[in-house]
Amino acid sequence: MNLMQELRPGANRYISEAGAAQNLPAILAPFKQPIVVTGTKSFAAFKAHYADTITWPIFHYDGSASDENGAAIAAQAPTADAVIGIGGGRVLDTAKVVAEVLGAAFISVPTLASNCAPFTPIGAIYHPDHTFKRVAYFTQAPYATVVDWDIMLTTPQAYFVAGIGDTLAKWYEMEGLTRGRENQLPAFTRLSRATAKVILETLQSEAKDALDALAAGDATPAFTDTVDTIIGLAGDVGGFGGADGRQAGAHAIHNGLSYLPETHDVLHGSKVAYGILVQLAYTGDADEIRQLQPFYATIGLPNNLTAVNMTEDVAAKAKTVAAWAAKPEESFSLIDPAITPAKVEAAMQLVEKLAAEAK
Repeated sequence: MNLMQELRPGANRYISEAGAAQNLPAILAPFKQPIVVTGTKSFAAFKAHYADTITWPIFHYDGSASDENGAAIAAQAPTADAVIGIGGGRVLDTAKVVAEVLGAAFISVPTLASNCAPFTPIGAIYHPDHTFKRVAYFTQAPYATVVDWDIMLTTPQAYFVAGIGDTLAKWYEMEGLTRGRENQLPAFTRLSRATAKVILETLQSEAKDALDALAAGDATPAFTDTVDTIIGLAGDVGGFGGADGRQAGAHAIHNGLSYLPETHDVLHGSKVAYGILVQLAYTGDADEIRQLQPFYATIGLPNNLTAVNMTEDVAAKAKTVAAWAAKPEESFSLIDPAITPAKVEAAMQLVEKLAAEAK
């Protein structure tokens, strides 16, 4: 049995509505010793929209989303039977580690619409120094995912943009992984691929209006559709597609970029969005990059290395990224088992060329 190969559908319960956080006491009724794992800004955003008194013990993560921090929090609450993660992706992935160590249920309350971490039993785990370590496959999906539209409307624009970029990768990575096998895919993988296509269409048609709604503080249908796409539909792609619906070239490029300190301030989804372009360049889809460029410009996604803070020693640092992305154990190899760092570098150079042409 291999958790990586299993179908891992998302949350046991998905509650998405205005005021959804007010349901927490009822959701937590079966549990005797819940704890909260959160961050300073995340908890402030939550408290501003939560009407009840908060009585659960509160633990703040250290910002790393690391095994070490998760284990340290678990050691402070050894009898907890439920872990409420309140925050963005790194907070929630830390809370998943805590829940896994304790054998406790995990309840997610996202404070950002920035990725599918609130919905999935999968986590991006980093070393304490914030360099990428591994993709974790946890034994349990969230007991409940609580998406409160009032809280989602407090998402900073940069995080919402990053969420759009991360979610856009669902289609491009899955299309790359299944290209040439479309007619031989099993039923669940076909469902996953169809969901990824719905994601692409939804983001292309509604993401700009959703950003406008975020700026206006208005939970319009375009906004709530985009939020549910980023959190729920994105998780379903990997949940039903297995390895074909998870990570490929775009995330491998992100992982390589994480080893450059200057990119640490660039959000996960924005680095993944740049990685989409590298993957498309690698697979010979320059025309698709050209078609994406206006969307990237409208949304505010990075289309070259400068936009992910690589401005000095670019050639040497591109080699570092390419070497990581081309590792046999990295997900880019699922696109091309014969991948080499030189091929990835060439793809990165093509992305730079196309970005310059688009100016």
